[in-house]
Parts: sequence; C-alpha cells; structure tokens
Amino acid sequence: MVQSLNIHPYFSDTNLNPCNICPRHCNAYRSVGQTGYCGAGGSSGVVSVCVHKGEEPCLSGESGICNVFFSKCNLRCIYCQNAQISAPELHCEIPELAYDEVVKHICICLDQGCTAVGFVSPSHQVPQMKHIIALLNECGRYPVIVYNSNGYDKLETLQSLEGIVDVYLPDFKYADDVLAKSFSGVTNYLQTATTAIKEMIRQKGRVLITNDKEEAVSGVIIRHLVLPGSINNSIGVLNIIAESFSPGMWVSLMAQYHPMPAVAAVPGLNRGLTASEYDRVINHREDLGMYNGYIQELESNTCYLPDFNELHPFEIKY
Repeated sequence: MVQSLNIHPYFSDTNLNPCNICPRHCNAYRSVGQTGYCGAGGSSGVVSVCVHKGEEPCLSGESGICNVFFSKCNLRCIYCQNAQISAPELHCEIPELAYDEVVKHICICLDQGCTAVGFVSPSHQVPQMKHIIALLNECGRYPVIVYNSNGYDKLETLQSLEGIVDVYLPDFKYADDVLAKSFSGVTNYLQTATTAIKEMIRQKGRVLITNDKEEAVSGVIIRHLVLPGSINNSIGVLNIIAESFSPGMWVSLMAQYHPMPAVAAVPGLNRGLTASEYDRVINHREDLGMYNGYIQELESNTCYLPDFNELHPFEIKY
C-alpha cells in the first residue's frame, strides 16, 4: 500500500529557473510558465507509468520493469516511435500525472514484482525524476533506478545523479553530426553523447553487475537503433564505442525501427530495415570483438509501437 504523501515542490530557482538542465541551455523559467526547446514546464512531466516486458532481459527480468515515461524531449527525432508524447504538436493530448499518482502507480508495479524503475526520456526532467525517487524513498521503496536517455545529456546534470542512478541506459544515436542535425535537430550530438557516456562509465564502471537472477543492478548499457539507409553511421558508432570506451561495453543493437507517418517522404527512413543492412552491423560488431550485450530480432519492428492513451501502452504486444 502507498502511504499518504506530503507532496511538496521540489523545484527552485536553481534547477528550473532558469532551466539549463540539458545541453540546450534554454534559460527558460519553466516553473512560472516559460518553456524552452523541449516545451516542458514545471509539473511532473510524467504521462505514463507501466510494466514493460520488452526491455533488455537483464532489465525486464521475470516480472518486467516499471517504466516512467516523461513527455516532451530535448531532441526532435523525425522518426520517433514515441511521437505521441514527444512531438511538440501533440504535447497537450496526453495528460500529465500528479506526483502522488506517479508514486502510487510505481508502487503498484513494484508490488506486482518489478524490482527496477526506468525513467524514460529524463534528460530535460532530471529534477522531476529526483523528486519522484525521493518520494519513493519516503515510502520505504528503494528499487533499482534506470536512467533511459537519448544520450543528449549535460555533464553537470549527470554528475548530480551520482549515487542516485544504478543503471545508465543511454542511446548512442549518431557518429555523424550532419545526420544528427538532419534527423534530430541537434548540432553537437557526437561530442555531447560521448562526454555523457564517459561520465556514466566513470560512475558505474565498464562491468555490468547482475544479481543471482541475472538482473542488472549496476552498470552501463549502450543502446543503438540501426536506421535503414544509414548503416555507415551504425558502423561508426560501434567504432567509437570500441575505441573511446571499450569493446567490452554492454551494447544493445536494436532493429525495432518502424517508419512513422512523419518520415513518409524521407528517403531511407520511409522503409524498414533490411536483413542485409542489419547483418552488416552485427558482423562489424563481432569483428570489433564486442560480445557483451544484446541483438534484437529484425521482426521486432512492429512490437514497440505504444498507445499512450491506454493504461498499459504496450500490453497488446505481449
């Protein structure tokens, strides 16, 4: 059961006014109604809390992970599969949850067997994430905390999470800043993501630590979504991981790309990933001696299209 919570404002002028939480440095006074690039305000920003069984096996475990989905985003990926909650023109369609509702739903998931809580797209909502964790701790709940980001994270913000986050799960999207600008509206993704992941590794090390159930309790797992028509980008990302971090890093190669309506006219992105494209990336991974991690099945491209209007956005996929 969830005890009665004294929900109090976490925010202050030092974290949202002005907001420089992510690398955008918008200087927006969010808690008084101003919005920056991401469009986020000063409320919880959470639009869904649900059990998700489709994450990496060491994160989902036997009962699934409790994922907390934040709305809005500090990137503008034109192919985003969560555009329903991240796209700026759709921001108002899914209502945000109050903090007591967020904590209540998380506790229900934990009571159902989840041992980890994953915060999805937290880069621009770190103060909110910290507040939710503090409220959980007030309830006597201390789950494994997973930071599931797009990789476009600010170094100083990550440093403030040392001792709070147990498992970092960053994307490493691009080895090519031209592609990053074209696909995600960002000019300095490569350097920013590289610096961010180095900080994550500094905090958690290069070894993924698991418990007796093979569930991750500490470490870093780097995700990379393979994009159709951009295989050289994926090969470049793997090269950087091997050279700048370690070929022993845990890497999750994802094949779940699905062409969304927004990219219907974009060459390459307006189709699915082919087996030959994916095989090239997998083979290069092996050539680099990168054996730790996961390879997603090519058929997964229809399995991760959530409907956030539903209480259980991914339920129909199980």
